[in-house]
Amino acid sequence: MRYEEFTIEGRNAVMEAFRAGKTIDRLFVLDGCQDGPVKSITREAKKHDTIISFVKKERLDQLSQTGKHQGVIAYAAAYEYAEVEDILKAAEEKNEAPFIVLLDSIEDPHNLGAIIRTAHQAGAHGIIIPKRRAVGLTATVARTSAGAINYLPVAKVTNLSATIEELKEKGLWFVCADMDGELMYNVNLKGPIGLVIGSEGEGVGRLVKEKCDYIARIPMYGEVDSLNASVAMGVLAYEIVRQRLS
Repeated sequence: MRYEEFTIEGRNAVMEAFRAGKTIDRLFVLDGCQDGPVKSITREAKKHDTIISFVKKERLDQLSQTGKHQGVIAYAAAYEYAEVEDILKAAEEKNEAPFIVLLDSIEDPHNLGAIIRTAHQAGAHGIIIPKRRAVGLTATVARTSAGAINYLPVAKVTNLSATIEELKEKGLWFVCADMDGELMYNVNLKGPIGLVIGSEGEGVGRLVKEKCDYIARIPMYGEVDSLNASVAMGVLAYEIVRQRLS
């Protein structure tokens, strides 16, 4: 299902969006605003586990497209999120070993869009992103994915490490991309797999990395020390494809 409205402004509009069951990725509220309607909106947001940011009026004015935000602006997801179970089901329906991409702290919508596009082409069954410190399914992500967002389920989870643990119990094992790892060609990437990619600046977080079974390194010969996150994901995804075909 496609949502046409991405930025929702004004108290009634935001409240209606929650009541209509729209997925709100983030809510911006005027700092210090404590009146009844705003309290009702923040209560609703907490119920749906929406990230709430209390910001100054200047910030809201900056974000506003209408100039009539009344102290609240919501970012609705451009597309609905899937459940992790939907991703496993997609693999089962194709009679394939699950291949899932997990993203740690990817905040650039162009990167996420490119990752969705490449993951779909590489035969991944879905993508898992965390709720915090990560971009959601925005309109920019949808555009950059070049339509792949319509075919590849994206799930959003509260805790990436806990999700990895749960998926391990279902037979998946995990490899993360990191410069300190073993050369990717020497890592066995066959079978049910989760590929973990971190942000360009920080890479995969320590807690998530500790949950991974293998750490794979992409060979690099340049003077700069990292690849764009979507390119790194593409390189490793196609090594998984190569090993699955061999």
